[in-house]
Amino acid sequence: MAAPTAPAKRHRKRVGSPRSAHPFGGKRGYLWVTLGLFLITFVGHWAFAWPVYVQEQEEHGQPVELQGFFLQTGRDTLENWQSEFLQLMWQVAGLALLWYVGSPESKEGDERKEQLLEQILREVAPDKADRIIKDLEEKYPKA
Repeated sequence: MAAPTAPAKRHRKRVGSPRSAHPFGGKRGYLWVTLGLFLITFVGHWAFAWPVYVQEQEEHGQPVELQGFFLQTGRDTLENWQSEFLQLMWQVAGLALLWYVGSPESKEGDERKEQLLEQILREVAPDKADRIIKDLEEKYPKA
């Protein structure tokens, strides 16, 4: 009598979600859309800067030079990025830091919320409310 053999493994083709099949879907969809918008606006900025640069040079009787265009437009681009990104980074990182360290702005309404929840708990389960509140205060002591 032959020894029993293990059943053959079936290979299933993994089917992703319909969202991941789309080029702008999946985990990196936001990245691709943001990168696309960045490139469109970056190219647009440089494309519209050229006629303005030419007009300014002609108004001042100066020669139109590619090097001057790159220097002026590059400076303007970096100046814009500096102001916008520094402002945005401070808003995101600074507010996250203040929230993390427990600034008064981050704790607005906590006591009020606790009182409301205690009142709701007393209404829903009046016989168990004091015990539950005491257990929670022991588990999560107030600083």
